Amino acid sequence: MWIGIGVGLVLAVPLVSCSAGGGRGDGAAGSASATTGTSPSSARTAPAVEPAAYRRTLASTLGPLNGALRAVDRAQAGGPLDKAMAAAAQKAEAAAAALDTARTPDNATAGNGRLASALRSLGQDLRSARGGGGRCAASPRVELGTASGPKEVKEASRALTALGYDAALDLPRTEQAKHRRLGNGTLIRDGSRGGLGRLTIDNGTGTDAVVSLTRGSRTALSVYVRHGSDTTVGSVSSGSYTVYFTTGEDWDGGKRSFTRQCSFQKFDDTADFRTVRVAGGTQYTVLRFTLNKVIGGNATTSDVPPGEFPS
Repeated sequence: MWIGIGVGLVLAVPLVSCSAGGGRGDGAAGSASATTGTSPSSARTAPAVEPAAYRRTLASTLGPLNGALRAVDRAQAGGPLDKAMAAAAQKAEAAAAALDTARTPDNATAGNGRLASALRSLGQDLRSARGGGGRCAASPRVELGTASGPKEVKEASRALTALGYDAALDLPRTEQAKHRRLGNGTLIRDGSRGGLGRLTIDNGTGTDAVVSLTRGSRTALSVYVRHGSDTTVGSVSSGSYTVYFTTGEDWDGGKRSFTRQCSFQKFDDTADFRTVRVAGGTQYTVLRFTLNKVIGGNATTSDVPPGEFPS
């Protein structure tokens, strides 16, 4: 028995002037002009400060932030890292606000503004990179490694330092995105299998998948299927199963979830396996599921909230 699915995983008027008496003017001749005078401008520019004073301002402003960034670097993954990143985000935003009102030497005005802007970006990135702890959550250090804020801070700091104003910051370590995969057909969970049923899964999507069969609240089995591959699981016991599948990149075995480009779905119809003895032998169910859209597919799917996906 073959089952496919029907889903994809996979914009010329002449000018006149008015005279002082309200009449028309025709060009410059005969036009009246008001006598104007000059007065001192009310806008005042704050006087520049000595370089030494600005250096002291930088030190007092960036010092607390540096301490918070070092704490991020030391923090363990999970709650401690999330807490440290939240604290560092507050310090980055406070430092940006302080630099906005700081008096600077003439040659540091532009660089000071650039650093303030970069620190705001860093604060936003520290907040958004914090791990959610749930499924499809990349490491905060990976997220921070691809963010623009740390790069902007590094460039702005170097520019000010090159002018003689130490603005160095100890940015926390980051990590490269991982690409962890299991072998095709790897059983992630294998409950009791004692029948003769066979399930074949075709994964024609662009990412790897994990397919899980559940009965009630229990997961009978979960199997890893690489993209562009198929696999068969045998000895499926008789019963009615709900078939879930998740696709994505970078399989985190600890969380039993992909960390990027995740989707979570289930087939709307159950998979019914039967193993029965008949005269002259045994009859058993053979099913085939295709995860990608196919012509003539006769199965439908629904999205599943990540928290409801079987572990």
